[in-house]
Amino acid sequence: MLKVGQLNKLEVLRGTSVGFYLGDDENNDVLLPHKYIPENLNVGDEVEVFLYRDSEDRIIATTIEPLIKLNQFACLQVTADTRIGAFLDWGLEKDLFVPFREQNQKLKEGDYTVVYLYLDEETDRLVGSCRLNRHFEFENIGLKEGEEVDLLILDKTDLGYNVAVNHKYRGLIYENEIFQRVAWGDTTKGFVKVVREDGKIDITLRKQGFENINEPNAQKILDTLKANDGSLELSDKSDSADIQGRLEMSKKAFKRAIGSLYKQKLIVIEPEGISLVQKETE
Repeated sequence: MLKVGQLNKLEVLRGTSVGFYLGDDENNDVLLPHKYIPENLNVGDEVEVFLYRDSEDRIIATTIEPLIKLNQFACLQVTADTRIGAFLDWGLEKDLFVPFREQNQKLKEGDYTVVYLYLDEETDRLVGSCRLNRHFEFENIGLKEGEEVDLLILDKTDLGYNVAVNHKYRGLIYENEIFQRVAWGDTTKGFVKVVREDGKIDITLRKQGFENINEPNAQKILDTLKANDGSLELSDKSDSADIQGRLEMSKKAFKRAIGSLYKQKLIVIEPEGISLVQKETE
Protein backbone atom coordinates (compact mmCIF):
# COMPACT_ATOMS: atom_id res chain seq x y z
CA MET A 1 0.00 0.00 0.00
CA LEU A 2 1.33 3.43 -0.94
CA LYS A 3 1.54 5.59 2.17
CA VAL A 4 1.16 9.30 1.43
CA GLY A 5 3.04 11.57 3.82
CA GLN A 6 5.48 8.85 4.82
CA LEU A 7 8.68 7.23 3.66
CA ASN A 8 8.04 4.17 1.48
CA LYS A 9 10.51 1.52 0.36
CA LEU A 10 9.51 0.65 -3.19
CA GLU A 11 10.88 -1.35 -6.12
CA VAL A 12 11.88 0.26 -9.41
CA LEU A 13 9.52 -1.31 -11.97
CA ARG A 14 10.37 0.40 -15.23
CA GLY A 15 11.95 3.45 -16.77
CA THR A 16 10.09 5.98 -18.94
CA SER A 17 10.78 9.33 -20.58
CA VAL A 18 9.57 11.15 -17.46
CA GLY A 19 11.24 9.02 -14.79
CA PHE A 20 11.08 5.67 -13.02
CA TYR A 21 7.86 4.02 -11.95
CA LEU A 22 8.04 2.45 -8.50
CA GLY A 23 5.76 -0.23 -7.14
CA ASP A 24 4.65 -1.89 -3.90
CA ASP A 25 3.53 -5.44 -3.07
CA GLU A 26 -0.07 -4.64 -4.02
CA ASN A 27 0.71 -3.69 -7.63
CA ASN A 28 0.33 0.04 -6.99
CA ASP A 29 2.77 2.26 -8.81
CA VAL A 30 3.96 5.86 -8.54
CA LEU A 31 6.27 8.08 -10.58
CA LEU A 32 9.71 9.13 -9.37
CA PRO A 33 10.63 12.04 -11.72
CA HIS A 34 14.08 12.11 -13.32
CA LYS A 35 15.28 14.99 -11.15
CA TYR A 36 14.90 12.85 -8.02
CA ILE A 37 16.51 9.66 -9.34
CA PRO A 38 19.81 8.84 -7.56
CA GLU A 39 22.81 7.83 -9.62
CA ASN A 40 23.19 4.11 -10.32
CA LEU A 41 19.52 3.35 -9.52
CA ASN A 42 18.31 0.58 -11.82
CA VAL A 43 15.19 -1.44 -12.55
CA GLY A 44 14.75 -4.06 -9.84
CA ASP A 45 16.45 -1.97 -7.15
CA GLU A 46 14.66 -0.79 -4.01
CA VAL A 47 14.61 2.89 -3.12
CA GLU A 48 13.20 4.82 -0.16
CA VAL A 49 11.00 7.74 -1.20
CA PHE A 50 8.54 10.19 0.33
CA LEU A 51 5.07 10.30 -1.23
CA TYR A 52 2.89 13.41 -1.54
CA ARG A 53 0.52 15.03 -4.05
CA ASP A 54 1.91 17.39 -6.68
CA SER A 55 0.31 20.59 -8.01
CA GLU A 56 -1.95 18.48 -10.24
CA ASP A 57 -3.10 16.40 -7.26
CA ARG A 58 -1.25 13.28 -8.39
CA ILE A 59 0.66 11.12 -5.93
CA ILE A 60 4.33 11.66 -6.66
CA ALA A 61 7.56 10.24 -5.21
CA THR A 62 10.67 12.15 -4.18
CA THR A 63 13.98 11.16 -2.65
CA ILE A 64 14.04 14.49 -0.80
CA GLU A 65 13.14 14.03 2.86
CA PRO A 66 10.77 16.79 4.01
CA LEU A 67 11.03 18.80 7.22
CA ILE A 68 7.85 17.18 8.52
CA LYS A 69 6.09 13.87 7.91
CA LEU A 70 2.60 12.54 8.53
CA ASN A 71 1.47 12.81 12.17
CA GLN A 72 4.47 14.91 13.18
CA PHE A 73 4.98 18.42 14.58
CA ALA A 74 7.54 20.88 13.20
CA CYS A 75 8.36 24.59 13.15
CA LEU A 76 8.11 25.86 9.55
CA GLN A 77 8.27 29.20 7.74
CA VAL A 78 5.31 30.74 5.91
CA THR A 79 6.13 31.32 2.23
CA ALA A 80 2.80 32.88 1.21
CA ASP A 81 -0.52 34.02 2.68
CA THR A 82 -3.41 33.91 0.23
CA ARG A 83 -7.17 34.26 0.12
CA ILE A 84 -7.58 30.53 0.74
CA GLY A 85 -4.95 30.08 3.45
CA ALA A 86 -1.20 29.97 4.03
CA PHE A 87 1.60 27.94 2.49
CA LEU A 88 4.66 26.71 4.39
CA ASP A 89 8.13 25.63 3.31
CA TRP A 90 8.52 21.98 4.27
CA GLY A 91 11.48 21.31 2.00
CA LEU A 92 9.59 20.08 -1.06
CA GLU A 93 8.79 21.65 -4.42
CA LYS A 94 5.11 22.09 -3.57
CA ASP A 95 4.55 24.02 -0.33
CA LEU A 96 2.41 22.70 2.52
CA PHE A 97 -1.09 24.17 2.73
CA VAL A 98 -2.62 25.44 6.00
CA PRO A 99 -6.27 26.48 5.52
CA PHE A 100 -7.76 29.29 7.58
CA ARG A 101 -9.73 26.80 9.68
CA GLU A 102 -6.44 25.31 10.89
CA GLN A 103 -4.88 28.64 11.91
CA ASN A 104 -5.04 30.09 15.43
CA GLN A 105 -4.36 33.52 13.96
CA LYS A 106 -3.81 34.67 10.40
CA LEU A 107 -0.41 33.54 9.20
CA LYS A 108 1.66 36.04 7.25
CA GLU A 109 4.51 35.54 4.82
CA GLY A 110 7.82 35.29 6.66
CA ASP A 111 6.25 34.05 9.91
CA TYR A 112 7.38 30.86 11.59
CA THR A 113 4.75 28.58 13.05
CA VAL A 114 4.54 25.16 14.67
CA VAL A 115 2.25 22.85 12.71
CA TYR A 116 1.01 19.29 12.77
CA LEU A 117 0.80 17.35 9.51
CA TYR A 118 -2.29 15.21 9.01
CA LEU A 119 -4.09 13.53 6.12
CA ASP A 120 -7.50 15.01 5.32
CA GLU A 121 -9.70 11.93 4.91
CA GLU A 122 -12.20 13.74 2.67
CA THR A 123 -9.66 14.99 0.12
CA ASP A 124 -6.79 12.52 0.79
CA ARG A 125 -4.47 15.54 0.89
CA LEU A 126 -1.76 16.41 3.39
CA VAL A 127 -2.71 19.45 5.45
CA GLY A 128 -0.91 21.49 8.10
CA SER A 129 -2.65 22.50 11.32
CA CYS A 130 -1.65 25.13 13.89
CA ARG A 131 -4.40 23.95 16.24
CA LEU A 132 -2.03 21.65 18.06
CA ASN A 133 -4.07 20.54 21.07
CA ARG A 134 -6.56 18.63 18.96
CA HIS A 135 -3.74 16.41 17.71
CA PHE A 136 -2.21 15.41 21.06
CA GLU A 137 -3.16 12.17 22.79
CA PHE A 138 -4.18 12.61 26.43
CA GLU A 139 -5.17 9.04 27.27
CA ASN A 140 -3.33 5.72 27.33
CA ILE A 141 0.04 7.44 27.54
CA GLY A 142 2.61 4.98 26.23
CA LEU A 143 5.58 6.39 28.13
CA LYS A 144 7.59 5.23 31.13
CA GLU A 145 9.34 7.33 33.74
CA GLY A 146 12.98 7.82 32.80
CA GLU A 147 12.36 7.09 29.11
CA GLU A 148 14.30 9.22 26.61
CA VAL A 149 12.00 11.14 24.26
CA ASP A 150 12.12 13.55 21.33
CA LEU A 151 10.94 17.08 22.12
CA LEU A 152 9.78 20.12 20.19
CA ILE A 153 9.72 23.27 22.33
CA LEU A 154 6.34 24.99 22.17
CA ASP A 155 4.94 28.02 23.99
CA LYS A 156 6.23 29.43 27.26
CA THR A 157 3.85 29.54 30.22
CA ASP A 158 4.03 30.79 33.80
CA LEU A 159 5.18 27.29 34.81
CA GLY A 160 7.74 26.67 32.10
CA TYR A 161 7.64 25.41 28.51
CA ASN A 162 5.06 23.20 26.87
CA VAL A 163 6.64 20.60 24.60
CA ALA A 164 5.51 18.10 21.99
CA VAL A 165 6.72 14.66 23.09
CA ASN A 166 7.52 12.03 20.45
CA HIS A 167 5.16 13.85 18.03
CA LYS A 168 2.29 12.41 20.05
CA TYR A 169 1.88 13.85 23.54
CA ARG A 170 2.05 17.23 25.24
CA GLY A 171 4.43 17.67 28.15
CA LEU A 172 5.78 20.40 30.39
CA ILE A 173 9.31 21.34 31.44
CA TYR A 174 9.17 23.40 34.64
CA GLU A 175 11.02 26.72 34.59
CA ASN A 176 13.08 25.91 37.68
CA GLU A 177 14.42 22.76 35.99
CA ILE A 178 15.75 24.47 32.86
CA PHE A 179 19.50 25.04 33.06
CA GLN A 180 20.27 25.37 29.37
CA ARG A 181 19.08 27.67 26.62
CA VAL A 182 15.78 26.62 25.08
CA ALA A 183 13.68 28.51 22.57
CA TRP A 184 10.35 28.10 20.85
CA GLY A 185 10.67 25.82 17.83
CA ASP A 186 13.83 24.05 19.02
CA THR A 187 14.11 20.28 18.88
CA THR A 188 16.02 18.38 21.55
CA LYS A 189 16.08 15.22 23.65
CA GLY A 190 14.56 14.90 27.09
CA PHE A 191 13.40 12.38 29.68
CA VAL A 192 10.02 11.52 31.15
CA LYS A 193 9.92 12.57 34.79
CA VAL A 194 6.31 11.84 35.73
CA VAL A 195 3.22 10.62 33.87
CA ARG A 196 0.24 11.85 35.87
CA GLU A 197 -3.14 10.16 36.19
CA ASP A 198 -4.82 13.05 34.35
CA GLY A 199 -2.58 12.48 31.31
CA LYS A 200 -0.22 15.36 32.01
CA ILE A 201 3.47 14.62 31.52
CA ASP A 202 6.38 16.26 33.32
CA ILE A 203 9.56 16.32 31.26
CA THR A 204 13.15 16.97 32.29
CA LEU A 205 16.09 17.70 30.03
CA ARG A 206 18.41 15.55 32.15
CA LYS A 207 18.17 12.05 33.53
CA GLN A 208 17.07 11.81 37.13
CA GLY A 209 19.36 10.57 39.87
CA PHE A 210 22.67 11.80 41.25
CA GLU A 211 24.90 9.69 39.02
CA ASN A 212 23.07 10.49 35.81
CA ILE A 213 22.99 14.21 36.46
CA ASN A 214 26.50 14.42 37.80
CA GLU A 215 28.36 12.73 34.96
CA PRO A 216 27.46 15.11 32.09
CA ASN A 217 27.91 18.14 34.37
CA ALA A 218 31.35 16.96 35.47
CA GLN A 219 32.40 16.41 31.86
CA LYS A 220 31.03 19.80 30.88
CA ILE A 221 33.10 21.48 33.62
CA LEU A 222 36.22 19.62 32.46
CA ASP A 223 35.61 20.67 28.85
CA THR A 224 35.07 24.28 29.90
CA LEU A 225 38.25 24.27 32.01
CA LYS A 226 40.28 22.90 29.10
CA ALA A 227 38.86 25.59 26.82
CA ASN A 228 39.84 28.30 29.34
CA ASP A 229 43.51 27.45 29.92
CA GLY A 230 42.71 25.16 32.82
CA SER A 231 40.98 27.61 35.16
CA LEU A 232 37.52 28.97 35.78
CA GLU A 233 36.49 31.82 38.07
CA LEU A 234 33.58 29.92 39.53
CA SER A 235 33.41 28.20 42.90
CA ASP A 236 30.87 26.93 45.40
CA LYS A 237 30.73 30.53 46.68
CA SER A 238 29.72 31.93 43.27
CA ASP A 239 26.29 33.37 42.60
CA SER A 240 23.87 30.81 41.15
CA ALA A 241 23.04 33.15 38.25
CA ASP A 242 26.73 33.32 37.29
CA ILE A 243 26.98 29.53 37.32
CA GLN A 244 23.84 29.07 35.27
CA GLY A 245 24.86 31.76 32.79
CA ARG A 246 28.33 30.27 32.28
CA LEU A 247 27.67 26.55 32.49
CA GLU A 248 23.89 26.21 32.05
CA MET A 249 23.46 24.20 35.24
CA SER A 250 22.15 24.85 38.72
CA LYS A 251 24.45 25.75 41.61
CA LYS A 252 23.47 22.51 43.33
CA ALA A 253 24.48 20.45 40.28
CA PHE A 254 27.70 22.48 39.96
CA LYS A 255 28.68 21.80 43.57
CA ARG A 256 28.01 18.09 43.17
CA ALA A 257 30.05 17.95 39.97
CA ILE A 258 33.09 19.79 41.31
CA GLY A 259 32.94 17.69 44.46
CA SER A 260 33.12 14.57 42.32
CA LEU A 261 35.98 15.97 40.22
CA TYR A 262 37.86 16.98 43.37
CA LYS A 263 37.52 13.47 44.84
CA GLN A 264 38.89 12.07 41.58
CA LYS A 265 41.83 14.49 41.92
CA LEU A 266 41.05 16.09 38.58
CA ILE A 267 40.59 19.66 39.84
CA VAL A 268 41.77 21.99 42.57
CA ILE A 269 39.17 24.08 44.40
CA GLU A 270 40.42 27.52 45.38
CA PRO A 271 38.68 30.55 46.92
CA GLU A 272 38.64 32.41 43.61
CA GLY A 273 37.64 29.47 41.42
CA ILE A 274 38.60 26.02 40.21
CA SER A 275 41.49 24.76 38.09
CA LEU A 276 42.69 21.53 36.53
CA VAL A 277 45.44 19.61 38.28
CA GLN A 278 48.75 19.71 36.44
CA LYS A 279 48.39 16.28 34.80
CA GLU A 280 45.25 17.46 33.00
CA THR A 281 46.98 20.45 31.44
CA GLU A 282 50.04 18.61 30.16
